[in-house]
Amino acid sequence: MRFKTVFQAASNEFVEKKSRFIGMAFPVETEEEILSILERLRKEYWNATHNGVYAYSIGIRKEVRRFSDDGEPVHTAGMPLLNLLQGEDLHNTMLVVVRYFGGTLLGTGGLVRAYGHAGRIALDQAGIIEKCSYLRASLRMEYTALGKMQYGLMQDGYAIEDTIYTDQVEMKVLVPLEEQDQFTKRVTALSEGRIAPVYETEVLAAEYEGQWHFYDIPASEEDN
Repeated sequence: MRFKTVFQAASNEFVEKKSRFIGMAFPVETEEEILSILERLRKEYWNATHNGVYAYSIGIRKEVRRFSDDGEPVHTAGMPLLNLLQGEDLHNTMLVVVRYFGGTLLGTGGLVRAYGHAGRIALDQAGIIEKCSYLRASLRMEYTALGKMQYGLMQDGYAIEDTIYTDQVEMKVLVPLEEQDQFTKRVTALSEGRIAPVYETEVLAAEYEGQWHFYDIPASEEDN
């Protein structure tokens, strides 16, 4: 499993010809969750001119994508948000934009640009990550083997999650699920057959700003 989504819920805003646009991004997994967020936002922004412009994409393999213009001219509000999600290949993500009308009409082109920009700055604020299924591999070795193993695996792009120092060294490495055989061969080559990886649990993880974050596997995907 490998897919892009947003790291966290976030919002950002700007003013265009006295209209205030508030863009929001949310990580979501179910339509029930989406409905709950929309209900909360409609109560919070009850006095906004438009408080239900949204687009979302949920599911990793079986996509559900929907959008709403919430009374704006057809395809000028929700569609630019959906185009953003599709252009970034984002899954399990919802964008919402709230607008307070400032008295000046923007025209259809202006609306498309404004809603698209609101979605863009919300995504930038939320951060985009790639969640991937990894096997956590354990490598036990003598201290003399550590330098070569670290260098080789890092050169190949593997993520070293942790290194534990006792009488020996134990290295924890995150190996993309589809690269298990390749990783085993690489470790064998680097250690000249002296080290064999022990594979532990499968995890869903993503790196963001230099730190690893771990997630539950989406329930809708576990049996697919």
